[in-house]
Amino acid sequence: MSELQPKKVFDIFKQINAVPRPSKHEEKMIEFLRQFAAERNLPFKTDECGNVIISKEATPGMEKRAKVVMQGHMDMVCEKNGDVDFDFYHDAIQTYVDGEWMKAKGTTLGADCGIGDALALAILDADDVEHGPIECLFTRDEETGLTGAFEMKPGFMTGKYLINLDSEDEGEIFVGCAGGVNTTATFHYSKVDVPQGYFSMKVSVTGLQGGHSGDDINKNRANANKLLARFLYLEMQKMDVFVSEIQGGNLHNAIPREASAIISVSTDCKETVKVDLNIFAADVETEFSVTEKNLAINVTSTTPQTQAIDKQTACNLVFALQAAHNGVLAMSQDIEGLVETSSNLASIKMRDNEIVVLTSQRSSIGSARDNMANTIQAVFRLAGAEVVSNDGYPGWKPNPDSELLKIAVNSYKSLFGKEPKVKAIHAGLECGLFSEKYPGLDMVSFGPTLRGVHSPDEKLLIPTVQMVWDHLIDILKNIPEE
Repeated sequence: MSELQPKKVFDIFKQINAVPRPSKHEEKMIEFLRQFAAERNLPFKTDECGNVIISKEATPGMEKRAKVVMQGHMDMVCEKNGDVDFDFYHDAIQTYVDGEWMKAKGTTLGADCGIGDALALAILDADDVEHGPIECLFTRDEETGLTGAFEMKPGFMTGKYLINLDSEDEGEIFVGCAGGVNTTATFHYSKVDVPQGYFSMKVSVTGLQGGHSGDDINKNRANANKLLARFLYLEMQKMDVFVSEIQGGNLHNAIPREASAIISVSTDCKETVKVDLNIFAADVETEFSVTEKNLAINVTSTTPQTQAIDKQTACNLVFALQAAHNGVLAMSQDIEGLVETSSNLASIKMRDNEIVVLTSQRSSIGSARDNMANTIQAVFRLAGAEVVSNDGYPGWKPNPDSELLKIAVNSYKSLFGKEPKVKAIHAGLECGLFSEKYPGLDMVSFGPTLRGVHSPDEKLLIPTVQMVWDHLIDILKNIPEE
């Protein structure tokens, strides 16, 4: 471990990994940063939320350069294997080297975003790196709520440029991300009796890939909730259908993989339902023949149902699920191949006399995000549901004319003799919140290569840390005058 390069970065990363820092419990990390600054006589400040900034003056001859903020988050995802005895509130992460990778013994490694923090702190500690005035910002609770970025007041940081060090693929420079909002529709229903002579069956959609509702929304993966609603809608046009149960999906940021409904139809229609489902399944399998190899849509008999959702609410629900947009709405006009705006029909849950439908809208443009949410709201309100959207978080709109981006790209080409990939992601980054509070802030995001983040499989590709270190130093040296 002591031989890893750059030595200063890995030494500091080791110190960071000795500090417990679960999300929402970063007090020990704040104290570590305070001591780090005090030992080097560097200015230190915190805000009401607990975000930290450590500042450093310019090296001689660089005083007129524009101020740069280097930024990462303090907290880490705390996951461990079931057979590992480990206390994230007290124990140090145990790291080891496996070939070119650094890993942890049965736990998350903490390189997300500990290695980014170590890179920033190593610049603060260095006396052989040329740079203008710098601020290093460390935010709280990024992993479970973006809390630090949400609560940070305008004016807390004062740089013209910001380098976010929380990306996970060396050689890729990120210049934009999506903002998001969740929209929830609640249907209130009464129970009605299922008529005598009706046959009950369960319709199930299973075997889908699912995936992240941001990163994977443009990959033409099927949404289990939409497929289920689509079949129910078709059957409701042909026969009398009672719906006793309906559910599907789980998390707002996941494309649902499974969904099911228990329905009842007159006995003389049950064979029609089975035939219709076979035809429907064949059609859908053709539509998703490339992306959904394991798609399965089945109907099975179930316990006879005596009660169901009242007919009007059941129809309103299914019609709204059929009508609600799901998937990509618009592609970026700035970056080829980037999704700009999308919506995900995330989950359907039943509880006492209520059916709750959760959806998630994303966009790199705030007005487009809000319009997408309003579109979803309108569909469900027309269907008689109570609808609310949360405050959400803003996107970071790509700026192809970014001065910092040009510096970062030219630096990378000069150092490594190849073009970096300039990208944006259809998911959230703290940069989105920074762009809202600091409209003129010029930002990029990059970092060393990580894999398996948020799990005990997390690992860091060691050689890429040196590459990012060299890149960061060269960018700082080439920052123009204010």
